[in-house]
Amino acid sequence: MANRILVVDDEKLIVKGIKFSLEQDGMQVDCAYDGEEAIELANKTEYDIVLLDVMLPVYDGFEVLSKIREFSSMPVIMLTAKGDDMDKILGLEYGADDYITKPFNILEVKARIKAIMRRSNRKGNIVESDNNVIVKGNLRIDVDGRNVKIDGKEINLTAKEFDLLELLITNPNKVYSREKLLSVVWGYEYPGDVRTVDVHIRRLREKIESNPSDPKYVFTKWGVGYYFKE
Repeated sequence: MANRILVVDDEKLIVKGIKFSLEQDGMQVDCAYDGEEAIELANKTEYDIVLLDVMLPVYDGFEVLSKIREFSSMPVIMLTAKGDDMDKILGLEYGADDYITKPFNILEVKARIKAIMRRSNRKGNIVESDNNVIVKGNLRIDVDGRNVKIDGKEINLTAKEFDLLELLITNPNKVYSREKLLSVVWGYEYPGDVRTVDVHIRRLREKIESNPSDPKYVFTKWGVGYYFKE
């Protein structure tokens, strides 16, 4: 079954180019040209990836992402203006998995998509295996099913938040530098900066820690990086 992508941008030539290139790789591509249309499509279909521009009519990209995160953890890559660091940070704050700055090379777009797909494995034909379930305190992680529960209640993590948690929890007490986490979790030579990791770790703590400012799972080794405490 072909991977399904939603491309959201009000610049129709950009959408047309991305759509053509991704379809050449066998992907199924839907298109939206404003925020309202994007929300409607995402609500009806669980996409493998959403490519989402920041500057959109009706609802901007941050509003769209916020709405999507209310009902889905589908991976979202934000398209931001070159050099606009605030857009990148805001995108991560709202739950984006990655961002690409315009103008971009379509090969870079494909590389980012494939990296996220390799990690998120969202094809829906996974059978839960008790042999690949990790339980730590009130935290339960089904690695194969990519499912996290706290006290039996499912927690909605984005693809990158899950990837970070999986890496840290399967390597307890091992401290990972921000640079190493960028390399391992993002899966390619990431051109961003370490703030990307900091934002994702903070969001992860807000979801799995009863008191994020006094964590019992994900700890900071000051001046070094992050680790999961055994």
